[in-house]
This record gives sequence, structure tokens and C-alpha cells, in this order.
Amino acid sequence: MTMIQDLLPQIESELQRQIARLDEPRTRPFHEMLTYHMGWTGEGAGPEAQGKRIRPLLVLLTCAACNADWKAALPAAAAVELVHNFSLVHDDIQDNSGKRRGRDSVWVKWGMPQGINAGDALFVLSNQAILDLASNHPAEIVIKAAKILHNTCLDLTRGQYLDMSYEQRTDLTIEDYWPMVSAKTAALLAACCALGSLLSEVDEATQEAYRDFGHYLGLAFQVQDDLLGIWGDSTLTGKSAESDLVSRKKSLPVLFSLGKEGPFARRWAEGPVRPEEVTGLAEQLAAEGARLYTQETADQMTDLALQSLRIADPQGDAGEALFELANKLLNREG
Repeated sequence: MTMIQDLLPQIESELQRQIARLDEPRTRPFHEMLTYHMGWTGEGAGPEAQGKRIRPLLVLLTCAACNADWKAALPAAAAVELVHNFSLVHDDIQDNSGKRRGRDSVWVKWGMPQGINAGDALFVLSNQAILDLASNHPAEIVIKAAKILHNTCLDLTRGQYLDMSYEQRTDLTIEDYWPMVSAKTAALLAACCALGSLLSEVDEATQEAYRDFGHYLGLAFQVQDDLLGIWGDSTLTGKSAESDLVSRKKSLPVLFSLGKEGPFARRWAEGPVRPEEVTGLAEQLAAEGARLYTQETADQMTDLALQSLRIADPQGDAGEALFELANKLLNREG
């Protein structure tokens, strides 16, 4: 992970450079909203508040693993992280979530209208960042990169629409699950790897293999998240393991057991789950085969991700770091 440690300060520096567009006298408090959300300022600021920067790392490592200059890809790395954070700011508002990475969400500190505007600003900054690629790449490549980013943003809104619309539906099946998580979770990770390989100007088959790697990585990550959301150790996940059942999240294990139309499905149909019921319902889900099915699905997506990465054949220290990062993400306990 030595290369990753070398890349992280460069990512933070580029993100700060992009967000500094708002650092002007009249909008300095607005700029502070963004620096707070990014984890750089305010109470509790620091690495824990910043997140892991997985998405920009994927861009730069993919680029370097294709034997290209990763520094020339920094604007794209910043762009995907800004998109990710724009979605988080709006997610917190839409989900009425008061905390983000252990701190008050932006909308809680500054109010919902300003929170919406802060999310909008991060989205616009991502579009400006991707255009900065023009300093080191031909216009044709920059246009292709911008198209990947914009199509991905549209996918994110599709995924969020499906996620929110599913909350009130009672007719969902496992077939409904995959379009939602593909758009909401996997699309941006696929875009990261697609951008890194595009900016390296490797052949299209290699670009497609990297894109597939990011896609299946995202699916595996989400399925594992669903598993941890019910059976995870809350001391490792940092959140209550009961949250997914109490919040009635239509996760993969829940949809699996709803399809069985057994005891779990009958209890689910009765209404909200109380915290004291969670342990028993988690055991019922496992008894109906939901835990095993979810784990096997996570393993299948993991195998597809690693198979795609092997096809892409990443080179050098960056290639090793990509495999290490993938294995770390795909073998979480929390």
C-alpha cells in the first residue's frame, strides 16, 4: 500500500485546488461548508472525516497500472470524488440523515436550503475539474472523459430514484435489486476505472476490462454491505447492525426472503420492525437461506471483479496496489 500512501496527499491537494474556486471574500462561508463536508475543517476534521478516497485512488492506480502518467489524471480523480461527495450531501438530505462520518451533516449545520446548494456546488465543481484534463490531454480524450462522467451522474440519479421509489413498494423481487445497485453504487466505480484507462490511451479491450472490474467491484461491495447491514459486528462497521431491518431497507437478503413468502415475509408485511425484534428476524432470515445466498452472491461478484482485473493485466507497483485495494474492499468485516 506504499503507492496508495503516496497518492493520497496528491488527491487531497487537487481536491482543495478545485474547491478553492469558491474561496472568495463574499462566498468564504460557502467555501467553508464544502471544506467541512470534505473533512478538512471544523470539529472532528481529519482522515476519519475525509473518507477513504477509494474512487480517486481507482482512477490514478488504473492510469499508473497502464504505464501512463497518473499526475496528468489528477483532475479526473478529483472529479469523481466531487461527484461522490455531491451525492452524499444530497443523500443525507433525502434520507433525513443527521450524521456523516461521525459528524453533523452539512444540512444539519447550515440548514436544508444551503445543504442543497452545497451539493449543487460540488456537482458543478466536478464538471469544471474534468475539463482541467485539457492541460495534458487532447480535446477528443477530454470530451470522452466528460461523457463518461456525465453519463455516470445520470446513472446515479436513476439509482437514487429507484432506491427512493422502492421504499413504498411491496412487489419488489431480486430482479429489481440489480438495476438499482448497478446505477447507485457500481456505476461510479466503473467510471473511475474507465477514466483511468481512457486517459492512458490503452486499447478498447483493456478499457472494457477495467470498466468491468469497477462494475463488479461495486456490486460485490454493495452486496457485502447488505450482509453487514444485518449480520455485521457493529463495533467494526461503526453503525448499528440493526439499522437495515429497522429502516426497512430493501436489501438483497430481505428481497430473497420476501420471495420465499415464509415467516419473515409475513412479519415484514405487518409493518415496521422494532429494535428488540432484530436478532430474531436476522436468525429467521438466516434460517430461510438469505444469509448464505447473499454471501454466495458477494463471492460470485468478487470473483467476476478479480477475473476482470486479471484480464486487464495491470502492471508494476500500481497493478499490485490495485489487487491489494480490491482485496481489502472485498474482504471487509466492517
